[in-house]
Amino acid sequence: MSRDIIREHARLIILRELHNQSNYTSNDSMLQQVLESFGIAKTRDWIRGELDWLADMSALTKTSAGTVWIVTLAPKGVEHVERRLLIEGVKRPSPPEG
Repeated sequence: MSRDIIREHARLIILRELHNQSNYTSNDSMLQQVLESFGIAKTRDWIRGELDWLADMSALTKTSAGTVWIVTLAPKGVEHVERRLLIEGVKRPSPPEG
C-alpha cells in the first residue's frame, strides 16, 4: 500500500476518533492504540508527525502535558468528518449507512 494512502487513512481515523469523543479530545498514546486496531502500527514519532500535519491544516489543535500530546478536534476537522468540507490529504469519509 502506498505511504500516502496509509497517511490519508491514518489522518481520517484520527479525526474520526476525536469526533467520537464527547469532548473531541484524546492523546497521542491512545490514538496510537486506535491506529493499531486498524492495522496501522506506527511509532509515536510518526503519529506526532501526522498530528503536526493535521494541526497545520487547522483540523485539530495540540498541547503538551508532560510527555503526552493532547489533541482536540477543531471546527475544520469536524466539517471534514461530517462531509461538509474536504481536507486534501485526508481520506474522504464514506457516506453514512442508512
